[in-house]
Amino acid sequence: MSSLNLNSNFADADAFYTALINGHRGLSDSDSTALNARLILILANHIGDHAVLLQALDVARRSLDETLSPHEHT
Repeated sequence: MSSLNLNSNFADADAFYTALINGHRGLSDSDSTALNARLILILANHIGDHAVLLQALDVARRSLDETLSPHEHT
């Protein structure tokens, strides 16, 4: 079983961030959400390791929970 790598693994993180933002340029909120969902599923398929994907989901959710104020939780 692999484990989630949380260390920086980007050759050029800024370039990818710019490409990600540009990929969303001109999209409606719903189209932007759809693009994010498609990107997540494509990358999840590439990773393929269910345990790693669950770890990533947990880390993402916990980091979101930490940034939300108590009244923003549903």
